[in-house]
Formats: sequence, C-alpha cells, structure tokens
Amino acid sequence: MAWKWTPTATKTMGPEVLPTLELNGRSLELTDSGFLSDTSDWDETVAEALAMRSQIRLTAAHWEIIRFLRDYYCKFQHLPNARMFVKAVQKQFGEAKGNSRYLHKLFPESAVRYACLIAGLPKPPGCL
Repeated sequence: MAWKWTPTATKTMGPEVLPTLELNGRSLELTDSGFLSDTSDWDETVAEALAMRSQIRLTAAHWEIIRFLRDYYCKFQHLPNARMFVKAVQKQFGEAKGNSRYLHKLFPESAVRYACLIAGLPKPPGCL
C-alpha cells in the first residue's frame, strides 16, 4: 500500500489549506483533525492508512469494532458519545468487549475518536 499524508494540500477551501491523504493515486481530503472530509472515500485500504497514521496496527478485534461502528452510524445516522459507545459495544458483544479497558487497548487515548477516525466517520460528539 503506497500512501502519504500531506499536511499542506493543493485543495483549498476559502483561505484554508486542507490536509490530504495520498493513497494509491487518490488524493483524499482530511479535516484539520485528520478525519475524512467525505465518508464515501472510505474503504479498508483507507482504514489501514488512517490506522498507520495513528500508529495503530489493525487486528481482527479492531475490525470487529470498526465494522460495528460503521453499521451503527448507518442505522442511526449519528455517532455515539464515549459512554454510549461503550454501552452499544457491550450490548452487541458482551461485557468482555463492552468496557473501556478493552476498547482503550485497541484504540489508545480515545477509543470512540480513533475508532471513528479509522472507520472513516465524522468526528464524534464531545471529542476535542
């Protein structure tokens, strides 16, 4: 997979210069926070590149949460805050996976933020 993160892009929005992710000949716009500007740009290759940028190596456990979060967003058309995220994972997968410790092992710092970022979804509510 050939990818490159470009903090200064050629695309501008007003006076702003948007960061981009160069991936296999595609130039994908990112927000200032590193989220995809267009969720339809997402695919598993993009997820791998976003994870690498965040220094996360994706495993089957990560993919389970990423796919769950994408399904959740598709079904409800909104993203959960951190507490709702843990509860939704717990309801779907049980207490062993639906707890903050497990999710933070997969997505350090902010589980819901990094899971959404890698899943190609917008920045979740309450995330700085």
